[in-house]
Amino acid sequence: MFEIDFGEDGVIVVVGRLDAAEADRAQAFLDEVPGACVLDMQKLEYISSAGLGVLLKTHKRLTAVGSGLKMIKVSSHINDIFKYSGFDRLFEIETADD
Repeated sequence: MFEIDFGEDGVIVVVGRLDAAEADRAQAFLDEVPGACVLDMQKLEYISSAGLGVLLKTHKRLTAVGSGLKMIKVSSHINDIFKYSGFDRLFEIETADD
């Protein structure tokens, strides 16, 4: 299961498993976001290398136009994946513990 949509506060809520099967759908959604992007990842259970690729492509597109990508409420498990991949040095990340 995977869901991506805008929450009530304009933050993009990501739920479930962002893997190769859902990467195209996530990319299509994020490609429509014109400016600064905040992702609420509290309910993200899993992210694959394909999911990391979606985030990287979105980050590159947004930084090219002077915006950025921020992730909030990131679980320790997902944050570990960001650390192992070096993505913690690219993105602004707020863990669920912050």
